[in-house]
Amino acid sequence: MPADPLVRFRRWFDEARRARVPLPEAMALATADAAGRPSVRFVLLKGADERGFVFFTDARSRKGRELRENPRASVAIYWDAVGKQVRIEGRTEGVAPAEVDRYWKTRPRQSRLAALSSTQSARLAGRASLMARWRKLHRRYPGDEVPRPSYWTGFRLVPETIEFWRHREHRLHDRELFVRTRRGWSRTLLQP
Repeated sequence: MPADPLVRFRRWFDEARRARVPLPEAMALATADAAGRPSVRFVLLKGADERGFVFFTDARSRKGRELRENPRASVAIYWDAVGKQVRIEGRTEGVAPAEVDRYWKTRPRQSRLAALSSTQSARLAGRASLMARWRKLHRRYPGDEVPRPSYWTGFRLVPETIEFWRHREHRLHDRELFVRTRRGWSRTLLQP
């Protein structure tokens, strides 16, 4: 097995894609506010390299607020079809605006309009008001050019630990924990 956990992650991710796992990029993101109250939700992984694991969101959302208050986070990615899970813990940092712009332009037009229409996580009086805002923006931006709002941003989870879990018979699963050190990654086997 590769000693570099990022190489291993890419291999496992590619295996999940080949196995046609629905939304292999879906990951449960756990955050906590300044008082330590946790919350978790699914986000989509949009990039993974030696710098970390990238996702995009509305900075005004609960997760955006919590990451400003407390940049520590963890994600769990589970691919049932291949019997594998990856857990990543670390600190988040903002993604450069140019990278956010590049990603924004790849999103479907309807998704960009939805991001402009919604104040994510804010109270909603009723669906009719949301749809009215969406229709108004749909008319305002009839072409493919939909500007990225300043609150649409990206975060990079810089991994401090990465754990790989593989299903085995009799619940005697394989677990490997990689911890980032000054000299690279240290690897430890964990009991199931």
